[in-house]
Amino acid sequence: MVNQQLSNASRVIIFYDGGCPLCVKEMKHLSKLDKRNRLLFENINAEDFNDRYPHIDPIAANRYLHGVDSSGKEIYGLDVTYAAWQAVGKGVYIAPLRWPGIRWLADRAYLLFAKHRNRLSRWLTGQERCEQCNL
Repeated sequence: MVNQQLSNASRVIIFYDGGCPLCVKEMKHLSKLDKRNRLLFENINAEDFNDRYPHIDPIAANRYLHGVDSSGKEIYGLDVTYAAWQAVGKGVYIAPLRWPGIRWLADRAYLLFAKHRNRLSRWLTGQERCEQCNL
């Protein structure tokens, strides 16, 4: 199923938490940068998510970012972020986060961020969660 969705444009799929204001803000930003329509945003909280992506565990995807790169390979965490930024032509800005040595530290920092993103969202946006934020 994923390969069918990617076949026409080799898109990067991002499985994001549509109830997280920070996550939605990032998806909006990426969407604005996506002039070549290379990204596909999938809300893990959508009613039909499990029907369309039965191989993606929404509970795990809620703990840390899941995605599929342009070749159809499942990717996670900052690898999803890097693939998305690469797809919109801005990967150079976060490339250092994937460099050896820095990668290990960046991945640990990302997991800490992901675990506390709702608290951080409240601090940064004034809203910890929304039922479904507008993308």
